[in-house]
Order: sequence, then C-alpha cells, then structure tokens
Amino acid sequence: MQAPAIGGVQAPRGGGQTIRLPRGASLSDFADKIGANPASLVQIMLHLGEMVTATQSVNEETLQLLGAELDYVIQVVSPEEEDRELLESFAIEFGEDEGDEGDLAARPPVVTVMGHVDHGKTKLLDAIRNTNMVAREAGGITQHIGAYQVETQHEGQDRRVTFIDTPGHEAFTAMRARGAQATDIAVLVVAADDGVKPQTIEALNHAQAAAVPVVVAVNKVDKEGADPGKVRAQLTEYGLVAEEYGGSTMFVDISAKNGTGIENLLEAILLTADAELQLRANPSMDAQGLAIEANLDKGRGPVATVLVQRGTLRVGDSIVCGEAFGRVRAMLDDNGEAVTEAGPSRPVLVMGLTAVPSAGDNFIVVTDDRMARQIAQQRAARQRSADMARSGRRRTLEELFKDMEKGQVDELKLIIKGDVSGSVEALEDALLKIDVGEEVNLRVLHRAVGAITEYDVNLAIADENAVIIGFNVRPEVRARDLAEREGVDIRYYSVIYQAIEEVEAALKGMLKPEFEEVQMGTAEVREVFKVPKIGNVAGCLVRSGTIVRNSKARIIRDNAVVADNLTVSSLRRFKDDSTEVREGFECGIGVGYNDIKLDDVIETFEMREKPRA
Repeated sequence: MQAPAIGGVQAPRGGGQTIRLPRGASLSDFADKIGANPASLVQIMLHLGEMVTATQSVNEETLQLLGAELDYVIQVVSPEEEDRELLESFAIEFGEDEGDEGDLAARPPVVTVMGHVDHGKTKLLDAIRNTNMVAREAGGITQHIGAYQVETQHEGQDRRVTFIDTPGHEAFTAMRARGAQATDIAVLVVAADDGVKPQTIEALNHAQAAAVPVVVAVNKVDKEGADPGKVRAQLTEYGLVAEEYGGSTMFVDISAKNGTGIENLLEAILLTADAELQLRANPSMDAQGLAIEANLDKGRGPVATVLVQRGTLRVGDSIVCGEAFGRVRAMLDDNGEAVTEAGPSRPVLVMGLTAVPSAGDNFIVVTDDRMARQIAQQRAARQRSADMARSGRRRTLEELFKDMEKGQVDELKLIIKGDVSGSVEALEDALLKIDVGEEVNLRVLHRAVGAITEYDVNLAIADENAVIIGFNVRPEVRARDLAEREGVDIRYYSVIYQAIEEVEAALKGMLKPEFEEVQMGTAEVREVFKVPKIGNVAGCLVRSGTIVRNSKARIIRDNAVVADNLTVSSLRRFKDDSTEVREGFECGIGVGYNDIKLDDVIETFEMREKPRA
C-alpha cells in the first residue's frame, strides 16, 4: 500500500508495523527494512523540515518522526539487546550459566562500597585489606574503581568476599551506578558524626534501583559527637530499618581508622548473602564477566581489571572485552601476584588486549582470535554509529536559516585524555551534563586513555579552539613541543570536579553578554525654554535618582512613552554646565526633542551587563 504523496514523493505505509533499528541507524537502513528507495526518505525528511542524508547516522527522534509519518512503529534496540543479538549470531549466550544444576557451585559475594564523600569508604577498604590507598588519592577522593578479594572466617569456614570500590564525588554518578549493577550486596558507609547526606541518598537510590540488599556501615563511631542512633533513625525514612528496630537491614558500627568492627561487617555481609541470595555459578564453562577498570600501562600495554561472573578465565584464552580483543597473556591478582586461572567472583588484572576497553564493558571467552576480532569490530562499528547519531544534533531548515542570519552558535570543543577509562568516561558524562542554555554547545571530539599524543594536538589544531584536557596524564615530548608551537591549550587536572568547574566557567564566558535596563533618575518638566540653534530645553525638577549627562532617556506623558532612545545631550544648573544633578535640584535638560510639554517626565536609564547565574 502506498502512502499519500508528500511533496510528490511516494513511500510504502507501514499500517502500524513495528520496525527494529539499531542505535545510529541511517535512512538507508530504514529503507532496507521497508523496501523503499533511500532517496525518497531523504525527500520526505526535507518536507518535514529535516536535512538528513541517506547514509548519515541519525538519532532516535528523527527515526520516530519519519516512522510516524509513514505509519511505522520504530523500536530502537538498546545497547544490551544489540550486544545480545550480536553474540547470538556467533552462537554465544551471555549472562546465562550453561550446564545442569549439578554444575553450579557457590561463589563469593561481590560487594560495592558506596556513600558520601569523606565518610570513610577508602579508609574502610584500607582497613579491610591492610593497604594504604588514601595516601595515593588526589585530594582524598577516590579517582579510580578497583576490585579486591579478602578472606575471612565465617561459622568455622574460610570464606571470600570481593569488594568493588566506587568513587565518592557526584561527578562519578555513572560509575557508581555501574558498580551497583555489577554487585550482589551494597555496603552503604555513613559517618556517625555527619549523618545522612545527599550523596548518601544518591548512592542508596542506585543500590535500590539495582535491587541488591544493603548493609549499612556506620563509620567514625569513635569520634566526638558521633550518634549511630541518629543515622539509624534518618535511614528509616528511606526504607532501611535496622534489625534492632524490627527491620531487616543490618547496621554495623565501625571505626575504619582504628580498625574496629571490621570482622562484624564481614560477618554481616556473609549473613546477608546466605539469607537473601543464592550465589552460585558454573565454574566449568567459558568465562564471562565485566571490565571493572582499564588503563594503558607504559610497560605492559593495555590492561584491564575484570570481574569473572561465571566460568573460569585461564591464561591463553581468547577474549573479547567491549571493542578490545586479544589473548590472555598473563593475569595478576589484587596483590600483584601472577595467577593462571580465575573463577567466579574473582577480580584479576588481564594483560594481552589490543586496546583499552571501557569500564563496564562485558568480556567473553571465545573459541579463537578470529572470532574475537570479528565481534570486537562489529561492536566498534555499532558504537561509532551510535556516537555519530548522539553527537550530530538535528538541524532543521529553520535553524539553518537562523544561523545564516545571526552566525553559528558558539561551541567549545574538547579532547579528553586520562589515565584510566572509568575516569575518562565519568569526566565526559559530567561535562556533557553542564547546561548553560542554547547559545553555547559543548562537544567532545575525542576521548581516550593514555598520554596526550601528536594525534590529539593535530586534532585540536584542525578543529580551531579545541582544548585538550589531560586527567592524570601528560603530553609526550613531541606533542608538547607541537602544542607550544601551535598555541594549543592543554589543561591538566587530577581531581574531576576542578575540571568541571573550569569548563563550566569557560562555557559561561563564551555566552554573549545579557544587558538589563537600570533606571538612573526621573525629572518633571516645569518649564520649556526655546534656545536658538539648540531647540527646546526643559526646565525640570529632579524627582528621583540622578540625571547624568550623556545617559539614555525617554519622555513619558500621561504614563505613556512618547519618545524613546534619546540622549541627555546638555545638562545645566543655572548658567553652568553640569555632569549630573541629584534629586531635589532644578536643572535644564536638552534631549534633542522639541515636542516637550509641561508635566512631561524625563526618565534616564543605562544598560548594564547582567551577570550570568
């Protein structure tokens, strides 16, 4: 069935049929699904006020607009569904334990530590694994995600617990959310002397959204003014009722600084895991899991901290992790010791990848390197299409005409380089959320892990006014020389919120100034004098404020403006010229307007720049 002609263009109607398209699909992809000519869809989009080429990756809104016009229901496939369909095409089932019930074995719980900044999350992990991580953190704020496994005695048995440490600053919201999704139990750290804070609630919301049990660690109970009972009372408002109050949430009083209560916390974690969860996985299948963190090591190349969720990962396995692939050359545990295999819930550092994956990418073991390369390449192609659709804002014909009239919208272009992928991703997410209105855009041209290279500097040169942000990294020698020679701006940061503040200030500085009118004074006309060669001059009494020479003025008669955009060209007190006359004094005012009458009001004002919020 043919659709009614839109500007003379015919296209098949869908009759409510559902069309599934990947993120970043083009009009050509849409045309293939419905058996239409891509050129006809381009013409239809033009008549709908959108300029889109046939092969251009477009966002979901554009696809929905075209689908509604042709009576199709457009369903854009989520990244998870995309990946699942891709793996199914290689006969790989991700996220499911293969084998019979008898193949499943108990696995350690994976615990995420979350909470407000400075409430002692890093010190708690420091106490648990007896390492000093705080001394290495910039500003005392955790900058990376790490995973660690500890051993403890529980009911006479040796048990293991895996901890994921998530950063505490608000800028890392996306990373914290990912940590909650990869975990079995969330430990919410709350300082007994500080109580529940906004970030505490934010962390709790992530844990509850992931539907994981929560154990509350009430820290700093040894400090003066500590009130653990107040923390328990505050958290009841958010659905966490302590066991001693008749609820089901375990609260443990600890002091990470003194190391007290740590054993009780580990016991509470294991009790919660045994009571509420059945943590089992098949250790015999090919390994699957998540990349917790990744970075480019100077001596080892791309390395990734992965958490095995099912199966056993072995040295020599061919793996694909996000858009990276390779063969496991070596594995290190959290103590830096080499291991040959890693079972479920065990975090290990993997070497041998061809590139640095993103934090949160899933990894799978495949039969050979060729299959790993194919999966990685297809993932990369899909991600590029999605990125192009996301970065390319829709341009309507009306917008193009407006831009031609007033010039292009100002844009701040950034290139982000960092030491680990989680920090780079979190920084990009935080920067893209900065909103200073529609006058100024922020666009990330490129983000990657590693030192600032000549490629980054050349990209900044090609896109004029692009700024390079280096997060815990420095430029290579040749890149630094090139940047200095070409005047490329490179900014260095070690704490993310400093980068956010400076970029937001830069965006606000790019905004065109806003002006507001400020009234300076009013004067009532008492007499009108005719002066040769000048015209009529008003003899006035200043009623309010100050009348200043050369200020802007308007004439008001019977509460209506009769003349605007005037200037106080002459101002006299008796026979003397004056620069200003204050309230209560008489003066002669010339504004270059002759139709002045008695009882008119001369209002003076100036336009002042309005500070941006």
